[in-house]
Amino acid sequence: MIGSALGLEGGTILQADEMVFEAVVKDVHSPLHNSRVVLRQLTSAQAQRRGKRAIEVLKKLARRRLMYHSYSMQVHGYVDPSTSVDCGSFTLVHGYHGSFSLRHWLQQSDWLPILEVTLALDEESVRRVGDDTIGGPAVSRQLRLIRILMRDLLIGVNYLHSHGLAHTELRLENVHVCPVDRHIKVGILGNAADFYDNSPNTSTTGGNMDRRQMMIAFDMRCVGFIMAKMVLRELMDPLIFTKFKSFLTKGNDPACLREFLLQTLRRNTSSGRSELQILDRNWGAGWNLLSLLLAAKPSERISCLDALRHPFLCGPRWRVDPSMDIIRWGLGSTAVRITEEYIYGHQQRSRLAHFIELMEMLNPHSKPKNWVGFLPGKWRLLYCTGRHIGLTLRQPPARALIGDVHLTINRSPKSSRAFSVTSGINFNVLIGQQWPHDKAGVPGKLEINSSIRLTAGKRLYLKEEKSTTKFQPSESNTHDSVVKKLSGRRWRKALPFKEFPSSLPVAKLICSEVEVTMSLNHPSLRENMDAAKNVVREIRIQVPPEMFDLSKLVCGTYVDSRLLVLRGISGSALLFTRSCTQESCSVDDII
Repeated sequence: MIGSALGLEGGTILQADEMVFEAVVKDVHSPLHNSRVVLRQLTSAQAQRRGKRAIEVLKKLARRRLMYHSYSMQVHGYVDPSTSVDCGSFTLVHGYHGSFSLRHWLQQSDWLPILEVTLALDEESVRRVGDDTIGGPAVSRQLRLIRILMRDLLIGVNYLHSHGLAHTELRLENVHVCPVDRHIKVGILGNAADFYDNSPNTSTTGGNMDRRQMMIAFDMRCVGFIMAKMVLRELMDPLIFTKFKSFLTKGNDPACLREFLLQTLRRNTSSGRSELQILDRNWGAGWNLLSLLLAAKPSERISCLDALRHPFLCGPRWRVDPSMDIIRWGLGSTAVRITEEYIYGHQQRSRLAHFIELMEMLNPHSKPKNWVGFLPGKWRLLYCTGRHIGLTLRQPPARALIGDVHLTINRSPKSSRAFSVTSGINFNVLIGQQWPHDKAGVPGKLEINSSIRLTAGKRLYLKEEKSTTKFQPSESNTHDSVVKKLSGRRWRKALPFKEFPSSLPVAKLICSEVEVTMSLNHPSLRENMDAAKNVVREIRIQVPPEMFDLSKLVCGTYVDSRLLVLRGISGSALLFTRSCTQESCSVDDII
């Protein structure tokens, strides 16, 4: 309790029930003599409850006050109500940190250099995140700063969790950057809640453990939102952030956030955008951490300690042994990034085939029963390892530009392993003999409908004899290079098998009859049958044959929450990513 010997310097109204003053303690007998403090006058009953709760939390965390002062606003006490002019209010006294909230910093146009100066980033500071470089490109500087802020935030939240408390109100407005000790402050903890409810009605151990798990999961989800806004400043816009939260609350998997944000921000690739490049670095480790923080099921969200050990928050000087899930994530992310370059030379094609083979070797869901939950949804075709024929150096009878190609899979009510499949090919037909300057053309769509059934199968790897011929099958060469790479010491510990098998289990696809329909939004093309045939013929040339004739799809070799690999009868692999235009899964437990 603090007396009234305070010198006020100014006041600011933050909310309807709060007013904040800066003051200097004038009491010579107080340990805070001549110290600058903040007076938070709370008028409503709810605001006063938050202030009194902050005092209770201070008493509970008094044993480790150094950590408390490092990662939370220093609550010194409260003003004696008997000496206050307004007896109906409660005035909380906490430390003056001389800084605004993190939201204030991120809203500045030059927030990056200002925060670097505020945190006084030197060699000692960057060493805290395992980095030994200063300056550099904007992407590296922003990544380094986000690592420091995120690690500080996670340490502070973990400090609360280790003492049986959940913050429950982690937002950018409540997070402050202190230039004095250069630490993140997680507010005054006025809404901190205890993990364990000691009331007589809920004294069971199981109920307390569920309560603890739900509270930790809620805090981690809030940390995920803070990280997303720090990296992607577009999310500071309330409309875009509403779409972002709506995507998650509808049951979509956070692993598909990259596909969703590329469409929301109207970008086909992350090139040229430093924010997306930050998450793409280190084999897409940032997207992986974000998906773990925002996982729909509370039990699947990452903890503070595991997040601190995540490769995204560890600099290049900290060697982190990634888990098998992160390795799979990195392989898929790298393959997706290569497809976005759209420079399909020999080197890119070889790398893509190599990464796809690695993914198939490390497929976590090899049994058909595991595919039942992942397969339904809308998948966008990214790449095919088969032959590629474009429009270059050709004079086709019909000029068709291919847009997005989707594979929509829905469950059949007849059987748990039966699915209805629709291949949708969007295209634009350019009218005329010459190439027009405007490539918009006439939109059209080709749909191929069929049904498939999943059964267990195997993919055989045949050992071919050495040949002296100049040309070798590319498929076997890719497999041999993958086996050679996986035989190394780095991969041996992570592989699920000791010896490389001659076959791998796959999900075999048994397809039924195929039905093809085409729609064209132009009367001349609808009436001219020969022109329509030329359009279909041109589409069949440019699109992989497996997407036009679904009966040529033989098996599925890789599937997870965001990527799918199917093999055709010719041996070519088709790489898909889950599209965010349709709900990919339903989740019961969403916070």
